[in-house]
Amino acid sequence: MADMPDVDVVVKEGRRERKRRQTRERIETAALGLFLERGFDSTTIEDITEAADVSKRSFFDYFPSKEDVVAAWQDSFSGELIEAVAAQPKDAAIVDVIEAAVNAALRVAISDPKNLAIAALIRDTPTLCARDQLKYAKLERKLADALHARCRGGDEERFRLNLLSAAVVSMLRIGGERWGAGRQDMSLEEFARSMFDELWTALADLGTQARQHVPAR
Repeated sequence: MADMPDVDVVVKEGRRERKRRQTRERIETAALGLFLERGFDSTTIEDITEAADVSKRSFFDYFPSKEDVVAAWQDSFSGELIEAVAAQPKDAAIVDVIEAAVNAALRVAISDPKNLAIAALIRDTPTLCARDQLKYAKLERKLADALHARCRGGDEERFRLNLLSAAVVSMLRIGGERWGAGRQDMSLEEFARSMFDELWTALADLGTQARQHVPAR
């Protein structure tokens, strides 16, 4: 009979991973709290390590920079979105899958007022705003991968899903800019609904124009 793994080793490994996760969460929570209280540029890494009760070396073990703390927080939305895509019924139309997943992720995002405050902080901080665009490229890849996991088609279907993911993420980017540009007279979910209506209408109109287009020879 093969030797069973040492139970103590398994437990210790589990504890080690749990401790690392808790330390990372403590650093992230402390950093985000200070960013909201003092502003991103006015918060130093020393401020964060003191608030989180960790060394600078420990901070850099988890985050290469202050910006990466914010990037890690942003990844939570993509995580919620991908989980929501996977949770949709297997026979659901792809358009319904995307709308339901985005709405589910938005509900989680707006359930905590701190999330909206951090989003506003990013918009108002040039350093973070410039880097903020990177999250959309990551989100596009993750959404495409999640949609690919649902499909059974070949390369042509995967190509179409890539295009669709790009269009949806572009809608989220433009919608986020529009939402942040001024006060809205509707809820965020209602706003998302209107953005989806615009997206599907635009794609349908473009499809009609494309079919009527006669390529020049």
